[in-house]
Amino acid sequence: MSTIGIDARFYGSIGKGLGRYTQKLIEHLEKNDSENEYFVFLRRENFEEYVPKNPNFQKILADYGWYSFSEQLFFPRLLHSYKLDLMHFPHFNVPILYFRKFVITIHDLILIHFPTKRATTLGPIWYWIKFCGYKLAIFLAIVRSQKIIAVSNFTKQDILSQYPIAKDKTIVTYEACEKDAGKDSEISAQILAKYGIIKPYLLYVGNAYPHKNLEQLISVFKEISNEKKDLNLVLVGKDDYFYNRLKKKVDQEKIQKVIFPGFVEEADLNSVYEGALVYVFPSLYEGFGLPPLEAMQKGVPVVSSDSSCLLEILEKSAFFFQAGNDKALNSAINEVSKDENLRKDLILKGYRQVKKYSWEKMAKETLDIYMSIE
Repeated sequence: MSTIGIDARFYGSIGKGLGRYTQKLIEHLEKNDSENEYFVFLRRENFEEYVPKNPNFQKILADYGWYSFSEQLFFPRLLHSYKLDLMHFPHFNVPILYFRKFVITIHDLILIHFPTKRATTLGPIWYWIKFCGYKLAIFLAIVRSQKIIAVSNFTKQDILSQYPIAKDKTIVTYEACEKDAGKDSEISAQILAKYGIIKPYLLYVGNAYPHKNLEQLISVFKEISNEKKDLNLVLVGKDDYFYNRLKKKVDQEKIQKVIFPGFVEEADLNSVYEGALVYVFPSLYEGFGLPPLEAMQKGVPVVSSDSSCLLEILEKSAFFFQAGNDKALNSAINEVSKDENLRKDLILKGYRQVKKYSWEKMAKETLDIYMSIE
């Protein structure tokens, strides 16, 4: 029996995509591993959210902020006190002072490819200091790890192009999306009304970081809405600096029919997906691209950029357009929203595509990685 730690400070909704990955990994390890002993390290704000369902899993309070001084100094002290055989960090932020065996998951290298001041609220000097710190942390995590888990072949190749030393220890395990809970039209209508969402609408769900390219989507929608007067654009994401910047753009340019419902509760998100005419994903860079798969799972046709991993993950189930090309995005949205037969075809392909990915498979493959480390 081995003692395995999991850094679950991102666990659940507070960690967005990282939180979903960490949560599903733990849930399925609980179902598939009754041999090893696990210590799950959480922050105070998500400590009660995780309730162990396997007696071999124990949760530990590790209330150290991400990318903080306490993470670097005090978190490794706590981890060392448990004398773990293996630690899994589901992100690159491995404490420099942690010296026992560990594996890391790298979801993407966005910080390397998009070192832009527009992606932070810090001043330029502090931003570049922090950026250099990120680069050092990623490099040390890669060099010192026993294994590196990449969430797509694209991400693996991206890692190897930046860090050739990772060649012999990088393994791909795909992420997945939730199974469809089924529709209830009456409840769905109430949920849409709750968030001020009006049909028909184009949908985007996720954060508003610059590489997500939402400014382009808004600009293209402005052109489309001149012709399709009843069409709305719904951008779902927690209010923050980046979403507020988008709202300012909409106000300044007097763009109508753009709806910002803010954070949508997990229980309500199914209905928001299901009500969409088209899901639009204009991102310039992704490590896996989970939101389009979630839309497909809910029976929504997807228009996606052709950047980074998206051709790999979505294959022929999405209607692709050239990333960053306004005209191509405009054409793609118009074609999918107007052609009912095309929409039906994309929906069927989407249902088939999501079946290729499984959280249980991901967890089993991750467990195999744990067990391969001596």
